[in-house]
Amino acid sequence: MEMNARYTSFVAVGDSFTEGMSDGLPDGTYRGWADLLAARLAARTPGFRYANLAVRGKLIGQIADDQAGPAAAMGADLVTMVGGLNDVLRPKCEVAQVCERFSAAAAVLARGGGQLVLMRSPGRQGPVLERFRPRMEQLYAHIDAVAARHGALVVDLYASRALADPRMWADDRLHLTAEGHRRVAEAVWQTLGFAAESDWDAPLPPAATPGWRARRSADVRFAREHLVPWIGRRLTGRSSGDGRSGAQFSAELGRAFWVTPADHADPGPVTGWRRVEP
Repeated sequence: MEMNARYTSFVAVGDSFTEGMSDGLPDGTYRGWADLLAARLAARTPGFRYANLAVRGKLIGQIADDQAGPAAAMGADLVTMVGGLNDVLRPKCEVAQVCERFSAAAAVLARGGGQLVLMRSPGRQGPVLERFRPRMEQLYAHIDAVAARHGALVVDLYASRALADPRMWADDRLHLTAEGHRRVAEAVWQTLGFAAESDWDAPLPPAATPGWRARRSADVRFAREHLVPWIGRRLTGRSSGDGRSGAQFSAELGRAFWVTPADHADPGPVTGWRRVEP
């Protein structure tokens, strides 16, 4: 790995984790670790370009079919892919097929020529993690093998105790908070060889355990607002990403596009960057 490489362009593919849920901005859009990383890279490199093609709810086959090709065609210096977790968290899943599709997507992205970065996604402490841990670890072992094959970097968030802390997770218990996304951006930053700006895996301070009534109230709210709708989508074959495109993907034109900050000294949120016309 070239330490402190100068990245002039970055394209991110994946699902809700890379789209940025649940790191919400005041205008209702999401930011997330990929946007945060892009802003930090842009501050180092005038003319920096970025595209986030990730869409919530997408399975690895959809990432491979819909995002990998357009991302590779952009020829970015830096490419990240996070996917497969939506597949292994489903009640029925053939992990071998998930691994096969992951390999195919990674191969397409690697042909784009940029530095490929893969991840072992974090897991929230609790019974859900324990139930699906064998599947997750099978997928993550495969990701390590894929990375070795293509010279990719792997950011190991799964081993993080801090990111497993329930306080790092939003009310839906599926997505990281703004602080969680900030830490992921720092973890990727350090994996790329840049000097640490903080300890991304520092444990959270001790917190008082909520009482029984508070826990039950939170469980009821979670079931009503998040679990029941999720089950409904599974039963009807729908996805939260249906009809959505990546932030920098034009469904009308069928291609991705770049954005760049107006002021690289002060990039600001990616949602305020201007589109780069071909």
